[in-house]
Amino acid sequence: MTRNPSNPTNLIDPINPVMSTPVLMPQMGESIAEGTVVRWIKKVGDHVDRDEPLFEISTDKVDAEIPSPAAGVLSEIRVREGETVAVNSVVATIGDSVNAAVDPPSPSASARQAPPSASARQAPPSASARPVQPDHQVQPVEPSQPDQPVQPGEDTRRARSSPLVRRIAKEHQIDIGTIAGSGIGGRVTKQDILGFLEHRPAGAAKAPAQYIPAFRPGEPVEVVPMGVMRKKIAEHMVLSRRTSAHVHSVFEVNFSRVAHLREQKKAAYERDGVKLTFLSFIAKAVAGALRAFPVLNSSLDGDNIVYKKDINIGVAVALDWGLIVPVLKKADEQNLVGLSRAIADVAARARAKQLKPEDVQGGTFTITNPGTFGAQFGMPIINQPQVAILGIGAIEKRAVVFDDAIGIRPMGYLTLGYDHRLVDGAIADQFLSQVKDTLEKFDAAWV
Repeated sequence: MTRNPSNPTNLIDPINPVMSTPVLMPQMGESIAEGTVVRWIKKVGDHVDRDEPLFEISTDKVDAEIPSPAAGVLSEIRVREGETVAVNSVVATIGDSVNAAVDPPSPSASARQAPPSASARQAPPSASARPVQPDHQVQPVEPSQPDQPVQPGEDTRRARSSPLVRRIAKEHQIDIGTIAGSGIGGRVTKQDILGFLEHRPAGAAKAPAQYIPAFRPGEPVEVVPMGVMRKKIAEHMVLSRRTSAHVHSVFEVNFSRVAHLREQKKAAYERDGVKLTFLSFIAKAVAGALRAFPVLNSSLDGDNIVYKKDINIGVAVALDWGLIVPVLKKADEQNLVGLSRAIADVAARARAKQLKPEDVQGGTFTITNPGTFGAQFGMPIINQPQVAILGIGAIEKRAVVFDDAIGIRPMGYLTLGYDHRLVDGAIADQFLSQVKDTLEKFDAAWV
């Protein structure tokens, strides 16, 4: 395959001189080094238009449908569903819609290629020709041979892992250089270091608990492999439990004021195409409280506290295939209309798999809403590397006592999960108290 000088992004097959366009695994964010092909929307031989969805990928940050870079015929698929490859790897080829052969290359076509020279047969495979290892497979580091010197910058590329990986390494006193990275350029990924921890030699760590099968042979069960997103959620939640000292506080809130304002303004908002929800009011109250209590809007970096200047609130969106947390950037600078519009927008795009990498990056605090499904309250797990998360319970009418009288009011529980390594109970409760007070005395001028 050679490049067309007039268009370097296109390739020309020397055997069948047909214009073709490589389809690359995109880099869905600065810290993303690999992606998993979840599903091919098109199959070999299908005609595709430019920007038409071609395949679906999953990364550490987002699930997305990837559009075709050109119009033509999908002439080759190189990466199967479920495979994880480095960014910028060629995963498929788009051929000319008129001339492209839609059948896979036959053995005879391969035989027509010139045999490799003796020097080529003896040469060791290049780094780019080595197969990409799955995320969970950690390979031992082989010692450098005298005739295979380490290339300059190799250790540097490996050390350029994410802050999360470096923090895990520091907490467990691990030298990242001793781990074989499966990421691009030997980069050590989160899966690599977690796998290393689970498979450390005896004596270096506690022996893993004995595996107990979840079912007996012959038992009537259906076994279904976990999807990519579900596996990543599982890894992230276990990591969070290992990392943070979780504590939870629960406050009950009277939503009478919010319900009244919502009923007054709901029709006007809908005429402007905006849905006014309880979540919008809560996000507004949380943004103000985060400004007043900045430690809830911070992160831990070793022995340092990193206070985030921007208040970026993540909103957990439940999907049929998992959970994703798009982020409302600079939430404290938005009014109620802006927050309502932003919440509806990211939720709709999350369900349509149209989120961009920047939509799920940079969160400093998270809100999750299990009350949508009827839960009174929950004990949410912190979304690392944040230090707090707010859970919203069901808002429903209940009999409550006011001034020695019983009345019916819309009530709901708010649960704050926080990292006790950094956040004390007194600060957490003051934060929740301000959120409660803001909601129960919500300023009508904000609506």
